[in-house]
Amino acid sequence: MTTHILTHATVLTFDSEDATFPDGAIAFSSSTGNILGVGGTADLVAQHPDAVLHDCRDQIVTPGMVNTHTHLFQTLLKGLGADKPLSEWISSMTAPAATHLTWDDCYVAALHGCVEALTTGTTTLLDFMYVHPQPELIDAVVAAMTDCGIRGVAARGYVTSGGDVGMPHSLLEPIDAAMEDARRAIAAYNYPGSLVKVGLAPCMSWTVDEDTLRATRQLADDTEALITTHLAESDFDVAESERRYGCRDAALMERTGMLGPDLVAVHCVQCNDDDIRRLVDSGTGVSHNPCSNLYLGSGVAPIPEMLAAGLRVGLGTDGPASSNNLSMLHALKFAALVPKGVRRDPRIMTATQVMHMATREGARVMGMDGQIGTLEPGKAADIVVFASSTPSISPVHDPVASLVYSHRGDEVRDVWVGGRQVVADGAPTMVDAAATRERATRAAHALAVRAGITA
Repeated sequence: MTTHILTHATVLTFDSEDATFPDGAIAFSSSTGNILGVGGTADLVAQHPDAVLHDCRDQIVTPGMVNTHTHLFQTLLKGLGADKPLSEWISSMTAPAATHLTWDDCYVAALHGCVEALTTGTTTLLDFMYVHPQPELIDAVVAAMTDCGIRGVAARGYVTSGGDVGMPHSLLEPIDAAMEDARRAIAAYNYPGSLVKVGLAPCMSWTVDEDTLRATRQLADDTEALITTHLAESDFDVAESERRYGCRDAALMERTGMLGPDLVAVHCVQCNDDDIRRLVDSGTGVSHNPCSNLYLGSGVAPIPEMLAAGLRVGLGTDGPASSNNLSMLHALKFAALVPKGVRRDPRIMTATQVMHMATREGARVMGMDGQIGTLEPGKAADIVVFASSTPSISPVHDPVASLVYSHRGDEVRDVWVGGRQVVADGAPTMVDAAATRERATRAAHALAVRAGITA
């Protein structure tokens, strides 16, 4: 067993005590992929005299961040839907492009997106692959996530209705076919020890029907797969749910049995007190996506009320076509600043709270808190090393505040996932970043031409 120790760092564990070690170290096994110890440098080096040492002076070590919501295929669509409301953004750009997606498009988009995620400090992500114009596109996402070494869930999404309000008919799937393919993918990838697993993702209330939601709940119960869905993202979503089903999104999810600890409800911008109560009572988790909610003009989610009510709230970037990058660092800053401005209260959301959302709470939302989200012995060695000597971060008085408010975005130096180094000195170790970028650029331009989309 090879033991590695990151030494002389400022270690932020984000455990239940928020333990911090100014001259800290973390020991982990590259064989088992687990953390062996966290504490002072001198103590850990003495305990593991044969370990490989990595000097991390002037650096901050944290758990890997958990991105609870994105759409990796949208890597190819950055900037094409700028300055449009959600309904127009879908009808004029996202849906037309989605009808032309190929397996190779989805693979290279996911690969490029995962490189961006890893090099900005994300070690686990939940991808919401909601369109399937061709067979086995979820396999392309799984392959890309696996090839770059990231941990996560590739949620097999589906759209079974909504043609009457602009959803292209070529994207609509018979529910039996969608469920059959989802079951196939779950059987193929959800084995013990798998780094990337498959989940279920009915797109949103107006793109599915009640039978689809009930079938989703049944399959999730049968397979223990994670579920995720968009919930009350915009006024349009709520109005359509009321028109179609006679109730709001959250009530529909409750009626069809969808709510529960294995559901990640995304956005929840338009949730009212009754919606929040339903989510709390069912143990449902929430993914907060502040950047895309602002980009699309959807509004500001009532996160302070959700936290006060006891909801599990994680953080997400959303897809690169509505947040325009996969940097959780950007999501951190917006998540902290927007409530302060809206409520005119600088204390209403703190740097520590949003770092919890990005780490341990994100892990709780995904049901993975026994494995990731904090730096503690026995957990997976999903570790990020940030340079704290850059002009943007330094001088450092409060490392948490510096990470949330002072970052420039390129401070990540090294990343380990399950004890395997996947980023070294800012560059991915398992894929060629330049070749991936060039391949994704070619695919993005070709897709835009096929779909007839211009910026």
